[in-house]
Amino acid sequence: MRCALELARRAFQLGEVPVGAVVVKDGKVVGQAHNEKEKRQDATAHAEILAIQRASQALGTWRLHDAVLYSTIEPCPMCAGAIIQARIKRVVFGARDLKAGAGGSLINLLDFPGLNHKVEVTEGVLEQECTELMTGFFRELRRGG
Repeated sequence: MRCALELARRAFQLGEVPVGAVVVKDGKVVGQAHNEKEKRQDATAHAEILAIQRASQALGTWRLHDAVLYSTIEPCPMCAGAIIQARIKRVVFGARDLKAGAGGSLINLLDFPGLNHKVEVTEGVLEQECTELMTGFFRELRRGG
């Protein structure tokens, strides 16, 4: 999670919403990213999506069985869908997203009845640091900085 938090700090410095994500398999980081929506002008360039893509490239497969995705914030519905499609075993996130969280806050797609894959969820890891980074970013944005 510390690696994801460092990636989120880098996103903050670049003017991106400060979210970082890391995919770990067999104890090794196989994919990592921070948000790149502004840089790419792409609504799908979320940290989790990019980290999953990079993990799939590194491993040569889209099936990320037994992988763990660490994210500084609760995945949104799009990212939760990608996590399910990639067959990621577990998601660990820092802060809840009360406006768009799909890991239990707003909805829970990661454990939705009828879907073909369920994802274990651990929340609240380094929650205070993740929350402070996010609130600091939006505070600066409102100030025009």
